[in-house]
Amino acid sequence: MTKTTLIKNAAAPAPGRRTEQIQMIEIDGLTKRYGRHTVVDGLSFSCGAGEVLGFLGPNGAGKSTTMKMLTGFVAPTAGSASVCGHDVQSDSLEARRRIGYLPEGAPSYAEMTPAAFLEFIADVRELGGALRKRRLDEVVERLHLGPVLQQSIDTLSKGFKRRVGLAQAILHDPEVLILDEPTDGLDPNQKHEVRELIRSMAEDKLIVISTHILEEVEAVCSRAIIIANGRILADDTPEHLAARSRYHNAVRVTLGEGADLDAARAAIGQLGSVSGTEADRKLRSITALAADGGQGAAAWRDVSDLAAAEGWAVAGLQLEAGRLDEVFRQITEGAAT
Repeated sequence: MTKTTLIKNAAAPAPGRRTEQIQMIEIDGLTKRYGRHTVVDGLSFSCGAGEVLGFLGPNGAGKSTTMKMLTGFVAPTAGSASVCGHDVQSDSLEARRRIGYLPEGAPSYAEMTPAAFLEFIADVRELGGALRKRRLDEVVERLHLGPVLQQSIDTLSKGFKRRVGLAQAILHDPEVLILDEPTDGLDPNQKHEVRELIRSMAEDKLIVISTHILEEVEAVCSRAIIIANGRILADDTPEHLAARSRYHNAVRVTLGEGADLDAARAAIGQLGSVSGTEADRKLRSITALAADGGQGAAAWRDVSDLAAAEGWAVAGLQLEAGRLDEVFRQITEGAAT
């Protein structure tokens, strides 16, 4: 995903002059303790408009607590956080005006209908006149809430409740959007729709997605921060993180029904450009790990040449980008408690 830089001045910068990105969120030494238990331990990072930040970690890592401190729902024990230059503690009202927040579980008023709930949120956000009607119409259409607008929220499916929660978060068109597990409970089609919505809003906003679902990060995020035990363990693009995987630039060959999978794996394992092989019998595929520091070019050439020479029925041949799930496990499992 292309990262958009928001410039403080509308005038074009002079040639060769570095432009300055507005930091929409700045966190410095943010800490939360409950008694002797430290949930969030000195987090520091900043991010700007145009970023879709995946904030990820295992369950209990401190993700939701960090989001609650950032949005002013929980007071930090130490450290500071600001949104668009407004401290979330000393200038909380101005900070909250600039945030759209989808909390974990998408809490709402169960006895209300989505229509009444969104009208209530419009009141809270002080939307009026033509802007109010336009924004209400837009979020109802974008989240496909029309069929359930007059049902009570407690009768809705988990997926529709999530969509109502997302609708209230974007209703006032915030500069910063904080989403805690935004696709939780959605079916694959609904997940795709929400991801497309996130992409469409990402150009001039900062979007923070707190999740433990790596698929979410790979699908929409331009940057990923991995935390465990309340501490940052990695901060990079999803592509660079995936490149740490031993599967980065591994060659995966899928064989047709007529090919001998075991014989093919043994032959591939003898190639000097291959450091090891793995087989998936269900998919009839062999993954050849590159021996050249993950560059993959020699392994790709040698595997494809071998397949042609042996006359294998090849159903597919691809170069892997790496596996973020493997890197995530490596990073988080080694974290000290």
